[in-house]
Amino acid sequence: MKFTVALTGGIGSGKSTVAEAFSRLGVNVIDADVIARKVVEPGTPALNAIAAHFGPQMLTTEGDLNRRSLRERVFAHPEDKAWLNALLHPLIQQETHRQMREATSPYVLWVVPLFVENQLFAQADRVLVVDVPRETQIFRTMQRDNVSREHAEHILAAQATREARLAAADDIIDNNGAPDAIVSDVARLHAQYLQFAAQAVSQEKS
Repeated sequence: MKFTVALTGGIGSGKSTVAEAFSRLGVNVIDADVIARKVVEPGTPALNAIAAHFGPQMLTTEGDLNRRSLRERVFAHPEDKAWLNALLHPLIQQETHRQMREATSPYVLWVVPLFVENQLFAQADRVLVVDVPRETQIFRTMQRDNVSREHAEHILAAQATREARLAAADDIIDNNGAPDAIVSDVARLHAQYLQFAAQAVSQEKS
């Protein structure tokens, strides 16, 4: 398996911005959220199973997953969340491993918002946390998703704490400043990760 850097951070921290900066340097980015959407595209067995289990109201008129309805349902019913996770997690993992096998860059950047929550530490060689203050998270989430402060705080409360993420970090990017700072941080870390990946390859050969 490729040397894997897990990129994580709370909602509104700017994970996508950081991932994009790595991608511009030629790093293969494997995004758990993108994969999660892919496995429930119209016509997939997973989406058909969701509609059969929860009812047709889980589909939009276009046949897509009604994410809002599903979110509300599983948020209110823990047993439904467990059922959904049992359905989707193996499919997401399978697609993640496929993309990792096909990656061509020396290391892969695995973007996993719930890395800490799901205790995925054993699946990454390095953990990179994008960090911003809680107030920044709330403000960005309200702006981006057009939701109330109460709703944004609700989302944050369901995620790992900032302290828990930082405790799991090997590397940290402070994304509370100018965008230019991210570019230099990513370039510095990219150079380090290339070294780590090369060392891992040489150790495998020896």
